Amino acid sequence: MRDLFDRIIENKGPLGKWASQAEGYFVFPKLEGPISNRMKFQGKDVITWSINDYLGLANLPEIKKVDGEAALEHGSAYPMGARMMSGHTDYHEQLEQELAAFVNKEASYLLNFGYQGFMSVIDALVAKDDIIVYDVDCHACIIDGVRLHMGKRFTFKHNDAGSLEKNLERATKLASETGGGILVISEGVFGMRGEQGILKEIVALKKKFKFRLLVDDAHGFGTLGKTGAGAGEEQGVQDEIDVYLATFAKSMASIGAFVAADQEIIEYLKYNLRSQMFAKSLPMVYVKGALKRLDMLRTRPELKAKLWENVNALQNGLKERGFDIGTTSSCVTPVYLNGSIPEAMALVKDLRENYGIFCSIVVYPVIPKGLILLRLIPTATHTMEDIAETLDAFSGIRERLQNGTYKRLSAAVAAAMGE
Repeated sequence: MRDLFDRIIENKGPLGKWASQAEGYFVFPKLEGPISNRMKFQGKDVITWSINDYLGLANLPEIKKVDGEAALEHGSAYPMGARMMSGHTDYHEQLEQELAAFVNKEASYLLNFGYQGFMSVIDALVAKDDIIVYDVDCHACIIDGVRLHMGKRFTFKHNDAGSLEKNLERATKLASETGGGILVISEGVFGMRGEQGILKEIVALKKKFKFRLLVDDAHGFGTLGKTGAGAGEEQGVQDEIDVYLATFAKSMASIGAFVAADQEIIEYLKYNLRSQMFAKSLPMVYVKGALKRLDMLRTRPELKAKLWENVNALQNGLKERGFDIGTTSSCVTPVYLNGSIPEAMALVKDLRENYGIFCSIVVYPVIPKGLILLRLIPTATHTMEDIAETLDAFSGIRERLQNGTYKRLSAAVAAAMGE
């Protein structure tokens, strides 16, 4: 019998094997200074395209004032305990009511952390006789939630209504045998590629199949739709989303999340969400902060307008210069290039050190081998000057990638890793 840790020591995983070359720079980097369009990285000023502060709320004086006053009054502990036992307040209820109204649902329930809460919602909604059908590109929190399911689950090809229909046929046949129901899961916005989920097409299939729809709208909440209520509002199908999930970690620039649905469903989840029943309540500093942030989503439409002005300028500029940004239909702006992982490292180092541009890098196994994805997140705090500098920088790094400069620079790293 082998030691449990032998495998871990021998194989650190597809990303972990790069730790000695990547940690502290490419992964686990340290951005310093106030959250904004320009911050410091290793002592240098950089334009930051990796912060999900879509509406620029994080560092606004009125936001920081509410956060500070709440922290001074309550500290970081209050209320202590889980909601069911001792962690319930009028402010938690008020936030839930306002969130439900904002996303046009009967009720909502706060989650103290998005990832954990989303997993738990899936776990609570389905029993072993039920069948889950979900988009293959769903976020890791959904994948992990599906893993908790003791029954059958099927994936459908990303944003492919035909594939979904075929899997719904399989699920319907199986459900007729088990006596269970069907839960379909998609996302409002797929955070890596920026594509909106095909919610309209999914909802249309309700005419043919019996299922309930759960949507994770982390990147759509606050950024899409006339009022900012998300991808469902954008596509005109918000009423047909049975269970709606969103996080405070993007547009709200904070911590926490919520689930919204019909009153009866929320009542059930309140008493069956293990991640909330057995975990501390969302602290008051975040609850009061979220109330202020939600108020700004409702009353400051110019923030979303500025965000989209920047999104359109950046995405149109990239397309005009011949860059492949895929089929994004949201603020998330992916730029696809061809190259190896060592080349990607050399390219990103050049961007940060010589051009003053900080953006996230995505490589295999998240995307296929031979591809490099540079992921840009425009915010309301970015300026046209930021965008112009970034477009020039991207033209520069593409030329160096194509002429083999990064391949030569990365040869030693590639040799060391056996690439």
